[in-house]
Amino acid sequence: MSASQTRAVLTHLYDALARRDGAAMASLYAPDASFEDPVFRLRGRQIGAMWIALTRRAKDFGISYTITQADSGRGTVELTARYLFGGRHPVVNRILSDIEIEDGLIVRQRDRFDFPRWAAQALGLPGRLFGRFSWFRKTVSRRAMRSLGLSPPAAPV
Repeated sequence: MSASQTRAVLTHLYDALARRDGAAMASLYAPDASFEDPVFRLRGRQIGAMWIALTRRAKDFGISYTITQADSGRGTVELTARYLFGGRHPVVNRILSDIEIEDGLIVRQRDRFDFPRWAAQALGLPGRLFGRFSWFRKTVSRRAMRSLGLSPPAAPV
């Protein structure tokens, strides 16, 4: 896969996110793909289900992104997402996404962001007080998985 093909897949993914088109995003993942961030650890169809649910629920949603690296089958994207969490808490989340692509499909995605900062914005006082604790992050992860109708992760997040 060439660097330009990698760039095309990344552009398609994040343009679909900007349009809130979770189905288009889901179509870009390989059947056995993996996705990991501070809240979710997903495999296969769970990834598409997450994007579809999140894009349907998004309120006052907008993104900006920059593809900072696009090599043969690997890319890095810096993303800033702005939205209302729970319909009332404004969030600005800066994410660094490392993505691996094979045969035109995403096989691995690892997103990193400052969970305590996100939790303080999205969850208010509890997030400010407890966002740095791993037990709190695990609780948030379990609740997020349930709210999207997904099975909890097999391994601790």
